[in-house]
Amino acid sequence: MSPVISFLTAIFISYILVFPTIIIAKKLKLVTDSKKRTHPAHTHKGIIPRAGGFSLYLTILLTTIIFLPINKIVFGILLSSALLVIIGLLDDYFDLSPYWRFIGNIVISIIVIGFGLGIPYVSNPFGGVIHLDQWKISFFLFGYKHTLLPFADLLAIFWLSWTTNMINWSKGVDGQLPGFVAIAALFLGLLSQRFTAHDISAQMVMIFAFIVSGAYFGFLPFNYYPQKIMPGYGGGALAGFLLGILSILSFGKIGTSFLILSIPMIDALYMILKRVKRGASPFKASWGHFHHKLLEIGWGKRRIAFFYWFITFILGIASLLLKGIEKMIAFITIALILLLFILIIDKMKKTNNI
Repeated sequence: MSPVISFLTAIFISYILVFPTIIIAKKLKLVTDSKKRTHPAHTHKGIIPRAGGFSLYLTILLTTIIFLPINKIVFGILLSSALLVIIGLLDDYFDLSPYWRFIGNIVISIIVIGFGLGIPYVSNPFGGVIHLDQWKISFFLFGYKHTLLPFADLLAIFWLSWTTNMINWSKGVDGQLPGFVAIAALFLGLLSQRFTAHDISAQMVMIFAFIVSGAYFGFLPFNYYPQKIMPGYGGGALAGFLLGILSILSFGKIGTSFLILSIPMIDALYMILKRVKRGASPFKASWGHFHHKLLEIGWGKRRIAFFYWFITFILGIASLLLKGIEKMIAFITIALILLLFILIIDKMKKTNNI
């Protein structure tokens, strides 16, 4: 099957499914009312449906069934993604504790790893690979032999939990998340052609990446300013979870994901350190993300969304051209520039308040 056809099909299905999702979300009260529910990180006004994760997952599920054979790993991805979206829908209604959501992330990551997803080795930016699969623990359960790779599996759990939360935090502005996620998934799909080592071919990885990209592209018109529906925790966490999985499916792409997702990744690290420094929980939502900084200096929501899309696209192109140590240097450079920009904005705020 052609990746392009799967991409266009996902866009179409996603676009169509948003209409009934908005209606259902309103009837079930899966909405955010800015007058009744205060949230320190939200920037929207009015009553907005939050259940975007439902239509996004259903799109990915249907399109995957159409275009891909359902083997063990694909089934594990679809099952764990469904569980993540269920947590998202519960959060859309009940506003779950971030601690319970995080525990859910860990459990779901363990589930998908149990279906064969893992990181037995990663690319060494200085050349070669770093093996993580040398320590193995084998045991028999229900008559079958099972093997654990402690280092590889723990890294995979950490990576998926990190991408799930890190990407979810970068959805504070209308259109911001679906645009840069769709672009990132496209580039991860293209990069998957270079190497893959799971029980899933490089062509299958590319098609799945294009399906994920198409699902978020189809959702984008409804989330673009002024948004008619939010991704919700389900849509944001699903995006990070699937981008993390796509980077794992081609083992050498963890470092590449660092580059393509530099802005949300550095932003997340900055916010964690900032919260810990002031004695707050790193899990508690707060104002101060990079998109909030841009709002503070007068950028409009459309401009911020385009900025995230453009930077992701440029970094995606760079990921195709750069190798090993070059990607590391590029990531460090972006981190320093972003940090300097944030410090300048904070300095301007303090000056204006005097």
